Amino acid sequence: MTATLIVVFVLAYAAIALEEPLRTNKSAAALVGAGLLWTIYALSTGMPEAVDEQLNESLVETAQIAFFLLGAMTIVEVIDSHDGFDVITSRLKSKTLATLLLFICSVTFFLSAILDNLTTTIVMISLCRRLLQEKADRLLFAGMIVISANAGGAWSPMGDVTTTMLWIGGQVTAGAIVTKLIVPSLANMVLPLAIVAWSLRGKEILAPEVPAPSSSEHRVTTPFERNLIFGAGLAALVSVPIFKAVTHLPPFLGVLFGLGILWVIADRVHREKPYEERSRVTIANALARIDMSAITFFIGILLAVATLQHAGVLAALATILDNTLGRLDLIVLVIGLVSAVVDNVPMVAGAMGMYSLDAHPADSFLWEFLAYCAGTGGSILIIGSAAGVAAMGIEKIDFIWYLKRFSLLALIGYLAGAGVYILQEEVLRHAALV
Repeated sequence: MTATLIVVFVLAYAAIALEEPLRTNKSAAALVGAGLLWTIYALSTGMPEAVDEQLNESLVETAQIAFFLLGAMTIVEVIDSHDGFDVITSRLKSKTLATLLLFICSVTFFLSAILDNLTTTIVMISLCRRLLQEKADRLLFAGMIVISANAGGAWSPMGDVTTTMLWIGGQVTAGAIVTKLIVPSLANMVLPLAIVAWSLRGKEILAPEVPAPSSSEHRVTTPFERNLIFGAGLAALVSVPIFKAVTHLPPFLGVLFGLGILWVIADRVHREKPYEERSRVTIANALARIDMSAITFFIGILLAVATLQHAGVLAALATILDNTLGRLDLIVLVIGLVSAVVDNVPMVAGAMGMYSLDAHPADSFLWEFLAYCAGTGGSILIIGSAAGVAAMGIEKIDFIWYLKRFSLLALIGYLAGAGVYILQEEVLRHAALV
């Protein structure tokens, strides 16, 4: 049975990685893989009651992540439909490319911690397309936006799906992940940023000859409404960790609660408008715009990995890694590097199944370092993260171009941040012993 499960999982994983050449959505591959794995596992064990109980347990954990993503993505779409991000992007003005790059990356770093790295990447690259005329300049900015967004997402419980998974699973807490990873994540961004900004020093901005058409002609929201929805949406997202800390209820309930409040506010604000205008900014419209294929992918891959966990495959893999590499920091570093090639969601889901909370309690070295490495390792290749794939699609970034221009920079930042975190842990451990 074990060999069959591994073969099916590898084939499903290969179908996910080869989504483009196969012309088959990775969500379909993940769902088929999950269905096959659970079917094989159930038929092989001959204990339907026990398997059903295990499936129910995995379903609860998976549903919590899916509901959280559904709520968070809807809130982001509501803000976007109200042009709420203009509150930030309209203030990004500069005369030189180096200064503008510093502004863009700084905003990306902190905005991705509040929203998520994918949405932030799309917003910031779209902004750069309106600000910059030269294609070469936009590509450089896009590369740094990917690194900054992934670095910003790693230190926040809501900034990256993998960090969210660890937070909901109880491996990390919001306060610890923010305070312990913000400095390593900054190091991850600052080193590549300094190198790229230095290469752009003294170069002035060439604005597009024909500015992109303003969306103001088609807007149905006023400045007051944009500011209100932007503030209420951010408040709903930022308050989720506070909600969890105070009530000890799962984060998905907090984000759905915030979505409900935002829904009420939006309905009241637009209640007097004609139906045609109101329908473009309703929550129902935002729900229709969210990427449901991404949510189904997470459901499929998490259920697939759960099969390997219950079958004991992941525990055996953990033993092999421990015997081969021996050091926990090296194991996590390798996981982060591999996430540049394959999706980091199953990598983290697998690690969560490989190591128990009994052996590695919440906020221990393993989980915090895993959040950093899995969140930032994907920047090493353009295909290694959702942010990179989005940038690749918007700016038509060539894989080889990114490999030549940014892979080494991203690797330098990755290793620098990892070194900062390990040094930080040593200092804290030494201080605790004194």
